[in-house]
This record gives sequence, structure tokens and C-alpha cells, in this order.
Amino acid sequence: MTDANGHHETDFGGLPFDDDRLHEECGVFGVFGHPEAAALTALGLHALQHRGQEAAGIVTFDGQQFHVERHIGLVGDNFSKPAVIQRLKGARGIGHTRYATTGGQVLRNVQPMFAEFHGGGFSIAHNGNLTNALTLQRQLQRRGSIFQSTSDTETVIHLIATSEKGDLVERFIDALQQIEGAYAFVALSGKKMIGVRDPLGVRPLVLGDVDGAFVLASETCALDIIGGRAIREIEPGEMVVITEDGIQSLRPLAQERSRFCIFEYVYFARPDSLVGTTSIYGVRKRIGAELARESPVPADVVIPVPDSGTPAAMGFAEASGLPFDLGIIRNHYVGRTFIQPTDSIRHMGVKLKHNPNKAVIEGKRVVLVDDSIVRGTTSQKIVQMVRDAGAAEVHMRIASPPTTDPCFYGVDTPEKSKLIASRMSLAELAAYINVDSLAFLSIDGLYRAVGEAKRNGEAPQFCDACFTGEYPTKLTDRGQTNIRPLDVFSEAS
Repeated sequence: MTDANGHHETDFGGLPFDDDRLHEECGVFGVFGHPEAAALTALGLHALQHRGQEAAGIVTFDGQQFHVERHIGLVGDNFSKPAVIQRLKGARGIGHTRYATTGGQVLRNVQPMFAEFHGGGFSIAHNGNLTNALTLQRQLQRRGSIFQSTSDTETVIHLIATSEKGDLVERFIDALQQIEGAYAFVALSGKKMIGVRDPLGVRPLVLGDVDGAFVLASETCALDIIGGRAIREIEPGEMVVITEDGIQSLRPLAQERSRFCIFEYVYFARPDSLVGTTSIYGVRKRIGAELARESPVPADVVIPVPDSGTPAAMGFAEASGLPFDLGIIRNHYVGRTFIQPTDSIRHMGVKLKHNPNKAVIEGKRVVLVDDSIVRGTTSQKIVQMVRDAGAAEVHMRIASPPTTDPCFYGVDTPEKSKLIASRMSLAELAAYINVDSLAFLSIDGLYRAVGEAKRNGEAPQFCDACFTGEYPTKLTDRGQTNIRPLDVFSEAS
């Protein structure tokens, strides 16, 4: 999440390893024209749980009224009871799963958001971040708008409500033409389900169907779980309007060259998802192979840092001819509410989540493969854990370039000063995490893994600002020093 100054807020319940990962903000899902819309939406959100694990919500429409369920916690904990699904009546529904900051007022920011417009009810769910939301909020407040949440998504609702254009679609387009940043919206009115993707296509959104009903989802894995099929990606800058008469494609925003988030390939998307026809799993294995070619090292075994490093480690092992093995076992049942660490147990660190497989590690020259290094604290602890298990040497290979700059497009990253690769040289970072050698994938190597010959420095093919500091949109709010936070719980979608 970002606060009203654009700084990232995170509270991970005190667990000492979770604050050293990058977190995607949201997953969105919608289905139009299916008698089991609520159940399908819950299943779709379950498949998108990796995109947000703090809160989830579903809104449905039964032809007469809207039904809303929004809860803190995991999808399975809140939407698995028959009584909850039965309350969500109707053949149309949208859903959202998200990360959120803690605090007593957090429920007001849980999506999908709902509002009663002059023409009827309207609900919207958002993945991404608007980089001029605060500027727009202040303008709207001066005109009399009263905000009930601190989410940038509510800014869009107010822009629609105050628009003087004609019907809902025209007012939505009017709102879109005023916002900046990255977004994938799924919205529901009494007659329509609408999907929109930002002009650069930074955030993902796919169109599918199940039993003849149209579906919108952040990833194709959400279609797989409901037995649906992918039709195509929503194009950058495209709006699709789904009604009982079918689907209409509109192009309300100026056509721009696609800048899809390249970190979706590295980490965020589930490995069984597809981007177009490209397998995320296949890309991650190619990333590992590129890393092996760029930074080989004499070693006895390649070990992934589970789970995100596993496909890249497999690719590294295959390309280098080294054995692949599971030298670190992950405990999948450590949740944020499992324990509140005290000073006496905080030294356990990553052992709450990871444990070394000593039989694989002892006496070996180990290559550890992970997806990224953020603050460096988790890498430091994992390396020490592997050394304590008897490794003769530890070599770290990172399946992405150094993360040097924060994301302002819907990914929860620390500010630049807390990104360790932005303030340490490679040698300094290797010494800090105590490895015998350290190497990151080059930016061109990453581009090769996703199917490009290299990065086009004049016109980059993806959004890679977290690696390069080259942001593809305006960052209007970042330049406004006179903007005051709405309150201490302020956050983006």
C-alpha cells in the first residue's frame, strides 16, 4: 500500500521474514451471466490469493439489488461457508483480494467498493495504483466530495459521480481520461460488467468464459480453477463492456506502446498462469538458464529459496549441468497470526518459515537461487542457515536485476533508501549477506528470457522501473509537496 505521500506502509504482524519480500497489491475477478456467480468468484479469488492475502470482498447483483460481503483475512476463511455464498445472490459478481495495512479502520478500504449513483448502484475493484489520486482527491474535496475511505479507488468513484457526461460508460471514460498510473479495473452496474486496463498495460487483465458466461480475471490461473477458458488479454487502454447482448470493445484512451510489468514474469504471477501464450513457468526456467550462462560457478548442488526461486533454480541446474535438490524446506503453515514474536524468539528469524535439509547441504558447494533481494535481511539469514547446516561454500544467484527503485504502480516496495541494492555495490552486498559469490541477472538477460533480444533503451518493451528507475508515466503526486495525508491509514488499492 502507499500512504498519502506515496510512501509504502507495511505491517506484517512482526514476522521477521515477510517484510523482506515484494508484494503485489491486488487480484480482481468478475463473472457475468452465470447462476453460480458468487461461488465462481470465490474460487477465482482463491486462485488469486497470492496477489493479496489480507482482505477480500465480493459484490453480486441479482437483477434487483446488490449484495456485498467484504472481510479481513483469506478468501478460504471468509467465503467457504455456504451461508455466505447464499447471501451473495445473482448471476453477476465481481471480487477483489488485496494486501492492506493493519488498523481498526482497514475494512473501509476493502474492495470491491460500492456506491449508489443517480442511475443506480455501481461497484468497482482495482489492481494497481493511481499516481495522481491525491491531487484529484484534493480537487474533488474542494468541489464538495466527501471521501469515506483512503483508497485511490474511491477517487475514480467520485470522478464518475461528478462527471457531466451522459451514461455510465461515458462518465467512466471521463474519469479514466483524468487519472494517471497503472490500473486494471473490473466494475459492475445493474446492467453491465466493465473491464479496463491502463494505456500502458502495466497491470494484467484477461478475458475468458465459463459455460457461456464472460469472465474477467487478473490471471489465467483463476480461469483454470473454475473450468473456464482464456479468450484473450484485455489490450492496453481497452475497455470491454459486457451486457446481456454480448461484449463491446471500446478504445477510450490514446493508444500507447505496451509496458507490461516485467516483474510479473519474475515473481508476482503464479507459475501456472499464461501471459498471452507465454508460460510464466517457462519464462522462470529460462531466467535460470540465462543466469547460469551469465554467472556460472563451480558447485555441487543448486538449491532454490522456496517457493519463488524454484523454477529459476531448475533452469540454472539444467543449463549448468549441476544437480538440483531441495536443500531448504518451507513450512507452508506459518501465517501472520500464528505468533507475535517476542525478543526471546525473534532470533529464530527465517526458521519459522524455512528449515535447511542438512543431508543435501553438508559438505557441499551450494548455489542458492532466489527471485530478488529487497532489504537483504532474509537473504542474510538464509545464507547463515545454510552455512550452519554445513555448506562448504555458498554462492547466491538472483533471478532478476538488482531492485534499486520503488514501484509506484501497485507493488508494495520500500522506499529507495531501504532497497539494499540501491546503496551497496555488488561486493558490499555479497559481504553483507556473507556469500562466497553473488550475481544478479542482467537486464538484457531478463529481456531475453521473456522473448526479446535485449532491452530497447530508447523504448523499453516493459515497465522495469524497479530495476532502472525509468518510470513510464507521470508521478504527479510525488511532486506535490503541499499535499497532506488524509490520515494515518491512507493507502492505495
